Amino acid sequence: MNEKVTLYAKVGKALIIARQDEADPYEAVEKIIDWTTFILSVVEAEELARPEDFDYLDLMNNHYSWVRQYSKKLLETFEFKAASNNAGKSLSEALKLLKELNEQKGGKIPADAPTAFVKPRWQEYVFKSDGSIDRHYYEFCALASLRDALKNGDIWIESSLQFRNFSDYLLPLPEWLKLREAKKVPLPIETDFVAYMSERTVLLHDKLWKLHSLIKNGQLPKVTLENGEFHLGKMIKEEEPEALEKLKKLVYGLLPRVRITDLLVEMDELTGFSRHFTHQQTGQTAPDKLALLAAILADGLNLDLDKMADASAGLSYRQLAWVADWHIRGETYRKALAELVNFQHKLPFAANFGQGKSSSSDGQRFPVGGVKEAGNKINLKYGFEPGIMFYTHSSDQYAPYYIQVISTTARQAPFMINGLLYHESELEIETHHTDTHGYTDQIFGAASLLGFKFQPRIQDIGDKRLYCIGTASSYPAISDLIGDKISSKLIGENWEELLRLFTSIKKGTVTASLILGKLAAYPRQHRLAQALRELGRLEKTLFTIEWIKDEALQHGTQGTLNKGESRNSLARTLFYHRLGEVRERNYQDQLNRASGLTLLSAAIVTWNTLYLEKAVEALRQRGEDLSAEKLKHLSPLGWHHINLTGDYIWKLKQGFSLDNLRPLRTRSGD
Repeated sequence: MNEKVTLYAKVGKALIIARQDEADPYEAVEKIIDWTTFILSVVEAEELARPEDFDYLDLMNNHYSWVRQYSKKLLETFEFKAASNNAGKSLSEALKLLKELNEQKGGKIPADAPTAFVKPRWQEYVFKSDGSIDRHYYEFCALASLRDALKNGDIWIESSLQFRNFSDYLLPLPEWLKLREAKKVPLPIETDFVAYMSERTVLLHDKLWKLHSLIKNGQLPKVTLENGEFHLGKMIKEEEPEALEKLKKLVYGLLPRVRITDLLVEMDELTGFSRHFTHQQTGQTAPDKLALLAAILADGLNLDLDKMADASAGLSYRQLAWVADWHIRGETYRKALAELVNFQHKLPFAANFGQGKSSSSDGQRFPVGGVKEAGNKINLKYGFEPGIMFYTHSSDQYAPYYIQVISTTARQAPFMINGLLYHESELEIETHHTDTHGYTDQIFGAASLLGFKFQPRIQDIGDKRLYCIGTASSYPAISDLIGDKISSKLIGENWEELLRLFTSIKKGTVTASLILGKLAAYPRQHRLAQALRELGRLEKTLFTIEWIKDEALQHGTQGTLNKGESRNSLARTLFYHRLGEVRERNYQDQLNRASGLTLLSAAIVTWNTLYLEKAVEALRQRGEDLSAEKLKHLSPLGWHHINLTGDYIWKLKQGFSLDNLRPLRTRSGD
């Protein structure tokens, strides 16, 4: 086919030129290929070409023997059970029938076989012209339907962790009823539906009416309505002090120069984070602390252990590999990270950056090196290039407090809840921000039920709809902006299951990302998914109204997001070995890389916070005017004073404390 396309491209180009030059077109063709060969090529091309209505399903029958290599074993091994809907039951019965026919070593599909699962796309292949059922395409259709049904919950496997019945993910019903009767539901909301919904209904009406009044009376000059869409005036960027750049250079110019190895050692002396890297069998701390810190640094810098051993005097590859195998894993990284985050949060100077009550989350993509096996996972932003996402939660004090490794094709929104619930630091996050891609209607509902204020950055505000309980005509000035009505009835009918679901998430019975991802994948008729979406629309409307009215909210959200996103530059600088590629193929190894990078970032943020305070005190003693308004524009993300490269010299510093910190430089450039 490629040969023909190349040939006809040449012929076409010759004909175009011949027309432009008013030359003989036949002579032009024969300069490319002799006429007899050209005629034969056309005949061959007709044989190669597919019909205009060609469907790839036409070719599947050629691969039936290949599919049979695993389909028979698949049906023997697992028992596929159906959810309550008809499509699930039909498919479950079809899979049982195929299993029985396999045991009989052959046989046709009976005329009364279950076929409700066969969608129109497959019907002309499954059903023959004489009314009989094609065995091969029936099996193909069942397997393709099984793939989708496992994802959306129509089919489940009792012995599976990933494809269980939905209710099996939740808190066992007797345990849930016991909590409910004792009024110990661990959710920070009113659990009586009537009381809860009454309060939210009144609040929604008040906010919609207030927006209606403001628009009607022209009291929102930056907001215009056109063709049923909001148009907000451009947000004015908050002005930074004119001398901010000079201030940054002045303050950072006093920070001591330090090797990254010494920085890690000093932070460990102050926080004791290394004690959490316990042996996975004995629970003992690592006997060789320097080897442990070197292995952590190797993860953070994306450096192979053998290369780290070569660059570290006195440490061998065997030492580093042993401590990495037995002491370094996701859970130990999480506990160690919490120590650094807690220490930084308690430093008085950290209050200049924020109160530690709000946070943001953002994904940073890193390419995956080696075999391009992930190339079939297409991401609209990154195309076919394989990669993974380090999804990081950062506090408004710049500390990264939770890290996850996710696929670049995964929706980030469900993973946002994980960080808020499962971090091990002492931060008490009340408000969380994401960019436009980090939210869905369901996530608004989830955050509300879990007690978090969810405030994403809404860039495409004009495309968003408001929702009401009642009629849109009650708010005439904004009625064109109001979409569907919120179904209080649907929420009420599923209220108990919603409470059970989020109690299960809160207590750790199931992770938020897993169960919310499943709900998002479930078909529209899934009642619990619908109810959560309705609740989310209510909460999203409340937030959208505030976003439209309150420019301070817009600035605050943007500022917190900028803090999290600015950490990406530090992470990219640290993760520079191996061309910044993640070459581990195992998830746990990838998580270790991400966790090492996050820990190293947190150590630098903590170290900088500590010495920025000392530098500011020294400058104030010299008479510099350093008000809190100026200091809020500083960040602890600088790294130019930190030596990240070269040989890694390791030396413990016994007795290092806040009372004997490194001396500051006397002036910038020392």
